[in-house]
Amino acid sequence: MGGLEDRTKVQLHLRGHFRNFSFSALAVMLRIVKTEIPNGLRGAVRFPLHLHVALHGNEQETEAETLDISAGGVLIHCRVDYPVGSTIQFAICMPAQAIGAEKDVKMECVGRVVRCTPAGDRNAVGVIIDEYRITR
Repeated sequence: MGGLEDRTKVQLHLRGHFRNFSFSALAVMLRIVKTEIPNGLRGAVRFPLHLHVALHGNEQETEAETLDISAGGVLIHCRVDYPVGSTIQFAICMPAQAIGAEKDVKMECVGRVVRCTPAGDRNAVGVIIDEYRITR
């Protein structure tokens, strides 16, 4: 069965410290897209965010875009065919407006490819995020 929309909006509250910057903000209002997953395999809500991604893997660098993001992973739309199980590094720029910050926030991540399927002229690459750090 296809996705079901939950018309309830979710509010993300961000609080934290980054260097000398302290922030507390009500960030993004999103509509949750629910999908039926066999055997309850997915444990986190996905947010349909289309953000720029710089990928580093398979000894090459490429530009891509996120299709959705969850607490533990990301679905990336790119032109590279990554083998399942491979490790990739990627950077995602979170727009300041979306997270309630003064400046854009760059997250550098290390993840494992859990699936790579054709999606038109590109691939949909599912990645579990193993490590991340905020660099600006």
